[in-house]
Amino acid sequence: MGVCPVRFLRKLRKRADSKSCLEGTAEMILYFTGTGNSRYIAQRIAKATGDTLVSMNDKIKQHDTKPIHGADRLVFVVPTYGWRIPRIVEQWIQETQFTGAVRAWFVMSCGGEIGNAAQYIRSLCAQKGFAYMGTAQVVMPENYIAMFNAPERGEAEQIIENAAPVIDAAAQAIVQGKEFPPPRNNLYDRLMSGAVNPLFYRLFVKADGFHVDERCVGCGNCVELCPLNNITLQEERPVWGKNCTHCMACICLCPEEAIEYKKKSVGKPRYHCGETDG
Repeated sequence: MGVCPVRFLRKLRKRADSKSCLEGTAEMILYFTGTGNSRYIAQRIAKATGDTLVSMNDKIKQHDTKPIHGADRLVFVVPTYGWRIPRIVEQWIQETQFTGAVRAWFVMSCGGEIGNAAQYIRSLCAQKGFAYMGTAQVVMPENYIAMFNAPERGEAEQIIENAAPVIDAAAQAIVQGKEFPPPRNNLYDRLMSGAVNPLFYRLFVKADGFHVDERCVGCGNCVELCPLNNITLQEERPVWGKNCTHCMACICLCPEEAIEYKKKSVGKPRYHCGETDG
């Protein structure tokens, strides 16, 4: 979409890391992202709240579950995987100790809907002793090209523009210490987050469909981007292991567009959120 996605990712990571200080921080925004949607939302909220930005990608990649002390307000910004928050994010939150009178807001980016994710987030907050402050849904451009089509650039920019007031409203609620309005919760939502979510992981979240074509230059960016350290370079070509979360970072941020997922991604536009940094 006009700019090398990997250079943009490194720039955004450097900017976020320069603000990150876990010890003794009263308010923070913790985000997990595959192709940049959740990072964009987190950055926009941070501009309104002044909260510290923390990359859960880096924490998960480094197996860093050191305690986070003195937290008062936590905002978790995450994508929607199978109508719930990513399992690797939930696992990291469960394994990390948080101290302080913690109020927790969750903001979920999605291509269409989050289902009944709020029910499971509420349960997670109860396990962690967080005061649950609600779950907000933000529709962003689709990136799951292992199954769906990503939008072309113009359409993606319009979706991001439409999301801006939703993000700003969430930020305002956080600043005011208000709970988010409860999201939709009907039979369909409960079915998708309940019965369909485990089927989604069992049947679709596999790494063995990823491969590279002759455009691969062995740059290793996919290795660097993988939050689960699931990709290694062998003879200057990436090889995928068994531990994959389908974040789509490797395929959508490959600077040569050399990575494909089975035949399902062939000819599809690659999407990443980076140029629109509002």
